[in-house]
Amino acid sequence: MQALVCPQPPDPEEIVAVLPVPLQAFTIMDQNRDGFIDKEDLRDTFAALGRINVKNEELEAMVKEAPGPINFTVFLTMFGEKLKGTDPEETILHAFKVFDTEGKGFVKADFIKEKLMTQADRFSEEEVKQMFAAFPPDVCGNLDYRNLCYVITHGEEKD
Repeated sequence: MQALVCPQPPDPEEIVAVLPVPLQAFTIMDQNRDGFIDKEDLRDTFAALGRINVKNEELEAMVKEAPGPINFTVFLTMFGEKLKGTDPEETILHAFKVFDTEGKGFVKADFIKEKLMTQADRFSEEEVKQMFAAFPPDVCGNLDYRNLCYVITHGEEKD
């Protein structure tokens, strides 16, 4: 039986922030911090932005755009659908490829976690958990950034 060999992560000095935008947006909108965005979260988000009298119908229409409860995965899919046509996929892929020196399509999840929690707009432990719940690393601890970039930019997973 062959042993499973996991490649070592590259060791660059800083990370290009590629996922913070949708995760930070989700965290801001999830006002009650229950892991889901609902009508009340949207109402509170609008209020925080200075728009107080949002109609229930408008909030309901927003929530109905989702195929079900809006957790981070659903939010990321919706975010990707909104980005369709803007073609940032190559930009995001390029940012991850900086850390994928062997061109295998993945980077160590621990490495990404450490960078997200220590660089620029720092993630909390909970935000990192939400990201990895939506895009779990494989058994070797690798994050498939190609699939992640695809979902961010196209709104659905590749088959």
